[in-house]
Amino acid sequence: MILEVAVLQIKAGMSLEFELNFQKASLIISQMKGYLNHQLKKCVEKENQYILLVNWETIEDHEQGFRKSKEYQAWKNLLHHFYEPFPEVLHYS
Repeated sequence: MILEVAVLQIKAGMSLEFELNFQKASLIISQMKGYLNHQLKKCVEKENQYILLVNWETIEDHEQGFRKSKEYQAWKNLLHHFYEPFPEVLHYS
């Protein structure tokens, strides 16, 4: 199992809209091959910061399967315009 970790900095004033869009995006990612589960947590100390944790069966399921899929384009359209700066995504075993 691989844990994908991304710290998400959301543009000021856009947290509520981000959370609503993330609910829609969750339906997309949860249908992907190799997806196991995910958590989105809002930071207590930093108002516009979140952490996204996604468990995948393999790193390839995330990097090849999801990121190169048409579903990823829908995910990207729902979420990527909220990030500033764009998050670094790392994987842990």
